[in-house]
Parts: sequence; C-alpha cells; structure tokens
Amino acid sequence: MIEMPHTAMVLAAGLGTRMRPLTDATAKPLIDVAGRSMIDRLLDNLVLAGVKQVVVNVHWYADLVETHLQDRQDLQIIISDEREQVLETGGGLAKARPLLGDDPILVVNTDAFWEPAGPGPIRDLAASFDLERMDELLLLADTKRCLGFPGPGDFFCDEDGQLTRRGDAAAAPWAYAGLRILKPQLYDSAPVEPFSANRIWNELLPKGRMFGHKLDRFWLHVGDPEALKDAEFWLRCHGA
Repeated sequence: MIEMPHTAMVLAAGLGTRMRPLTDATAKPLIDVAGRSMIDRLLDNLVLAGVKQVVVNVHWYADLVETHLQDRQDLQIIISDEREQVLETGGGLAKARPLLGDDPILVVNTDAFWEPAGPGPIRDLAASFDLERMDELLLLADTKRCLGFPGPGDFFCDEDGQLTRRGDAAAAPWAYAGLRILKPQLYDSAPVEPFSANRIWNELLPKGRMFGHKLDRFWLHVGDPEALKDAEFWLRCHGA
C-alpha cells in the first residue's frame, strides 16, 4: 500500500482516428460525453482522489487542449509537448520522464471512465500497490460489465492479481480499464521515440512484476462515435 500518488500522467496526445469525423476539428479528450468533456471527467476523479499535479501530453489540436486546461484551478497542470511527433503510450512517458519525479505515478487514458463516478477506484488502486512486489498495477474492467468494448479481453488475472495475456485464447475476462500505477523509473532508459507501453509490459509480465486490480463499477469505453452515442444513452438512462 502507498499513499495517493501526487502526480498523474494524462495521455491526451492521440490522433483520435477512430473518433472521426468528430476529431476533424478538435482533440478527442475535449469531446463531451453527456455535457462533460472526457478529460474533465477523469480530472474530476483525480482531484477528488487527492492528486495535486498532472502532466498532460499534447499533439493533436494541442492549442485547444492547452486552452481548455487553463480553466482548471484545482490542479497544477504541466504540458509535455509532442507537437513535433506523437510518441504513443510508451514514448510519451519516456519524453515526460523528467517531469514525473521518482515516486509512483498514475497514468490515465482519456477515453474511459466508470460509473458511479468518484475517486474510489483510484484510491483502491493506490491501496493495492505493493512497492516490493509490483512495478506496475493496472485497473481491470470486467468485459461483461462494460459498454463500448467489443473486443475479446486483454488479460487473465489470478487470485494474487498476477496477469497473463489472453494469448491464443478466444476470450479473456478482463480488459485494461485505462488507469494504472507504475514506477516512473521503468522509463529511465527508454528512448524518446514512438512506441507502445506494451514494450514495457512484455518485459514485466515474464518477471511477475505486473499485476491487476479489478474495478468494482460499471466501465464505459468511448472509443468511436457509436460508443459515444451508447455512453450518452446509458448515462441518461441511469441518471448519471
């Protein structure tokens, strides 16, 4: 168990290609879901959990994202500029590494959230992070208790929380829910170039250093325009 991380890295630099045409004129994190932008939904939860500082990487419509974030007065926001080249989920962390400090950090995607909203899953994730046993701990969503995730699942998770990939199996019960805690030192020697976080995961999994924590709420993944419509309908029906 650790104290709530002081810092979070928010991955907001993606091109949002699957969300087109909505992202032809804006960045995906700025798209509203039932009246609240995706990035503000996640920032709200981070603030309630006790996070004080967020590092946000920007590329696609970077100026719009920066302008939007200026309205937030409840967090210290630091921009990691990827205007010259989008660096993906791994390279973005490698570039931002000097901004992240040495304590464990949260890393958050902007296109997924849970209901009921609130800081509980973030606090539970921090409470489950064991510095001695773990280098990275992922929040996992039940593929039978979610919306907007049509895939076969990402991981199997044993009783101890250790993860194995789906591999050749037809399906796996758990999907990465877009939130994790990790030791930023994992990226100390990583190159500042485009690469996926899967490169780091492929090193951690065989060593038994990567674990999962199961989300106990309904999960909504908003990856494309159809999923956005479904999420807004679900939220209206459930009064969220």
